[in-house]
Amino acid sequence: MADDMEKTEEPSAKKIEDAKKEGNVPRSMDTNSFVTLIVAVIAVASLLFFINSRIEKLFVYYLSFMGSELTKNSIFLLGVHSLKELVFMIIPIAVMVAIAGIIAGLMQFGLIFTTKPITPDLKKIDPIKGFKKLFSMKTFIEGIKIIIKVSIVFVIAFFFLVEFTKELAEVISYDIISQLVWLRDKAIVLVAVMLLLFFVISIIDLLIVRFQYFKDLRMSKQEVKDEYKQMEGDPMVKSRIKKIQMELAQKRMMQNIPSADVIITNPTHYAVAIRYDKTKENAPKIVAKGVDYLALKIKEIAREHLIQIVENPPLARELYKVCEVDDEIPENLYKAVAEVLAFVYKAKGTQPST
Repeated sequence: MADDMEKTEEPSAKKIEDAKKEGNVPRSMDTNSFVTLIVAVIAVASLLFFINSRIEKLFVYYLSFMGSELTKNSIFLLGVHSLKELVFMIIPIAVMVAIAGIIAGLMQFGLIFTTKPITPDLKKIDPIKGFKKLFSMKTFIEGIKIIIKVSIVFVIAFFFLVEFTKELAEVISYDIISQLVWLRDKAIVLVAVMLLLFFVISIIDLLIVRFQYFKDLRMSKQEVKDEYKQMEGDPMVKSRIKKIQMELAQKRMMQNIPSADVIITNPTHYAVAIRYDKTKENAPKIVAKGVDYLALKIKEIAREHLIQIVENPPLARELYKVCEVDDEIPENLYKAVAEVLAFVYKAKGTQPST
């Protein structure tokens, strides 16, 4: 029983889907941050000319005030114009970064719309639970991860900065343009190294988050059984329903026996009731069939309604095997059944229903 309660089974598709509906998804913040950072760098690089042109216009606007007396009104105009230009420069980058954040989320767990995480819940503000969560193992591990990531970034950045400083003695002798070029090149190298480092960190974090996510969703054997019962229905209930359905089907079948023209038997184990109504059917039709006890009941009802019983073991077994109730007989058995019906009609001095 204890083994049934241990969470050793991988989460089912239903368990994962239910978790998604509640907003519980494997979200790696480092991956989100990396994708956003990449897009921000690309956005700034691609919009550099645009930003430069806006700064030049802003500088020209500032120069227009040279020699003028600064009043409250002019200061206000300077502030408004500066803010407007700043917004024009920031909005394109902000939009691209926001889109990148959405794409990063879609890449990790797809499109999900749920209000569950923002639904008011007093349990979320429970101070006792909040205190426990603050000092939980999960929080401790997250803290360790942050310390490790920051330490790695600091050490690598410090290493490259130290290497760069070794060139300063030579760079000092350069002219200002060459110094700026050197500074630009080193900045590009440092940014490239940092981006590569953040990429590696984001991949590792993504793998850790997904591993922990699926581990937390693991199920016990009992939970798997309960979920199966919930989805497929309790086997005992299904068995009971199936039994009731069979009883109802047998009852309807017994009610149809009086309409049969003949009962073909083998003679003890099998019984098949056949009806042929030219006005409704294209071929003789099976209205009832059964073996052993059910075959005896079919013959009993047939005798009560004076229905002819014909012994033909091979035909009875074949009809029982290939036909279901309400099926028309197959073409390969037309001749054999027609001979039986002809015998019955001749004995009764009647013809098929017309």
